[in-house]
Amino acid sequence: MKVLRTDDSVLGRWWWTVDRFLLFAVLILCCIGAMLSFSATPAIAHHLKLGTYFLVNHQLVFLGLAVIVMIGISMQSPKNIRLLSVLLLAVTFVLLVGVLLYGDKIKGAARWIRLFGVSIQPSEFAKPAFAVVAAWLISTGRDNPEFKGMTAACVVYGLLVALLIKQPDFGMTMTVSVIFFAELFVAGLPFILVAVLSLIGSIGATLAYFTLPHVQVRVDKFLHPEAGDTYQVRTAFDAIKSGGLFGIGPGEGVIKNILPDAHTDFILAVAVEEFGLIPVLFLVFLFAAIVLRGFYLIFSKNKNLFTLLAVSGILTQFGMQALVNMASTLSMIPTKGMTLPFISYGGSSLLSTGFAMGVVLGLTRNTSTGRENK
Repeated sequence: MKVLRTDDSVLGRWWWTVDRFLLFAVLILCCIGAMLSFSATPAIAHHLKLGTYFLVNHQLVFLGLAVIVMIGISMQSPKNIRLLSVLLLAVTFVLLVGVLLYGDKIKGAARWIRLFGVSIQPSEFAKPAFAVVAAWLISTGRDNPEFKGMTAACVVYGLLVALLIKQPDFGMTMTVSVIFFAELFVAGLPFILVAVLSLIGSIGATLAYFTLPHVQVRVDKFLHPEAGDTYQVRTAFDAIKSGGLFGIGPGEGVIKNILPDAHTDFILAVAVEEFGLIPVLFLVFLFAAIVLRGFYLIFSKNKNLFTLLAVSGILTQFGMQALVNMASTLSMIPTKGMTLPFISYGGSSLLSTGFAMGVVLGLTRNTSTGRENK
């Protein structure tokens, strides 16, 4: 169906104001994720004694929902995006408390809670919601000196981090901290505070190493691989070497059958084994293109401070998450359970990322009526 420039419907206004390069780049990423789910999940489903395509169907359903959420959020005004983010963050806080009280403990950490028969990881939704709420508080404080926006943002950040550390989830704590730090940096944080926050982050990482056993184990495995169980990392490397430049063919991978997290943390290894390094480099390019295009849109078109902060925080998190997942697979950093956005298996991650990219698409729409400031 052709949408004319004169179409004044909600769909018409959205289509001619949304950045279509960014939209199609994300949709291509979703298509790649759907394709890789057919390669990576059947073997896991077999090990779990589920139907061959049970996990594929689950992934496709949530991928479709994520696209719907993304497009729905991208159609909203900045005011509605702020209100929805406040509501999502409030619900997330309640669920994070519920996780501590009733959540399922896996490997010593409680990060999941079951609602209506579905497992949810509330911390995933905290990332985009916090990015928008913190940006709103900081920008409002700049516009109205009587409102202590920076103080309010720091309080929200402190409460969120406290709940995440209690789980404990050091990786998610680091992610939220990176989002907040990116927004403070864009807001013009004085250099002395940058140094102080960097020092606090270093102290926090050191304390995590000495107080959280799972963090210490992962770091020790990275520093001394010969002294610990590095089965997944070694197996992922074997898959990458097996794939070479052009892969052994879609669905023909064999190492994925013995790689426990082939559908989540190490899905990149499955992609290289079956499709090769050259096609996977296109995937890396796609992530970089999305991040760079998003930054171009906000810094080249005189967006307001709220948009600058919110989009900067989300894009930093999106890019960092992809980078950490890839670097972990290649054993460049200690392994960390971060999903590859829109690619790795996981309903909470997909819906959260869909919401996040919906915010980016919504706030970077090319409106000339001044609505972006409202």
